Amino acid sequence: MRKLLTLSVALMVAIGCSAMAMTLDEALGYYSDSDLMVPYAPESQAIVEDMIAAFKTALGVPDDLDETDEDAVMAFNVDASLLNIVNQLSHTYYVLADAFLGEEEAVVKPFYLRGKHWGLKSLRMDANFAATEASDGFVAAVQVSENLEGLYWTSSNWLRSGQFDPLAAVFAGMPEKTEALTLRCMALDESYTHFGGYRALGAFWSGLPSLPAGKYRKNWNRSLGYMCKIVDEPTICGACEDCEDYGPVDPSVHEYLENRMFFVEFYLMPREMWEDAKRIIDSVIADGLGDKYPLYNAISLEKAEQFLAEVESKL
Repeated sequence: MRKLLTLSVALMVAIGCSAMAMTLDEALGYYSDSDLMVPYAPESQAIVEDMIAAFKTALGVPDDLDETDEDAVMAFNVDASLLNIVNQLSHTYYVLADAFLGEEEAVVKPFYLRGKHWGLKSLRMDANFAATEASDGFVAAVQVSENLEGLYWTSSNWLRSGQFDPLAAVFAGMPEKTEALTLRCMALDESYTHFGGYRALGAFWSGLPSLPAGKYRKNWNRSLGYMCKIVDEPTICGACEDCEDYGPVDPSVHEYLENRMFFVEFYLMPREMWEDAKRIIDSVIADGLGDKYPLYNAISLEKAEQFLAEVESKL
């Protein structure tokens, strides 16, 4: 009798969980263009995880597929009509790791790898991309891709997965490939994710190791050249040899607080420009959350508060 009751309870729980599973339409509904519209709160992690589950269900991903294995994901067959779902899966893995899982390598890196591999899957679903990669290499294939979302989220996840050992990433050839991906995104739509390509390359050039010699090493001037597209800092940018090609700042960059916080975190603070960092952090805090970007504006405000004490201690 006890076994029967236990089985009945387990069945009821299973049915209840199944009934509560997020649908594909519900999962897609959390996105507005390139923004995931959830608050920065502990309960949002479960929503994001449910979105991933819904996307994987729509793709028919089996539970035993090792998504951290690039070959395994490439071998998995996906119908061409589901390309957008593959891109959203790559995107959502990035958000899960970046926004909710902290910074410990053992915890977050597997999720960035999953996002990277689904991004690569999306790109290689294009026969032209796959054929060009086979004949001329990955970078050449990137130049023929029109898959903006696939390019961007492949690069974003790839950069994050490589951040734990930048020198190893350089020797593995990752910088050339991720730079090509990001530049291609910008050629297709430079404003995607609130001029995210400029954020990415600004952090990219400041985050590379100083060695080895060659193109892909730390370059503060190139970093500033990209950052000056997403911040309105004429005094700082006026001294930048690489900035004049990027034109005036689009007014919309101010509403997305991550633009300013990238400038603080990846350029001003590493260069010990403490007064400028303090001024910009103050401006972020003064502007506040707003009503357009509940997740990443909240994350940026949290970073601003965290950085403020450190910056003030240097003044």
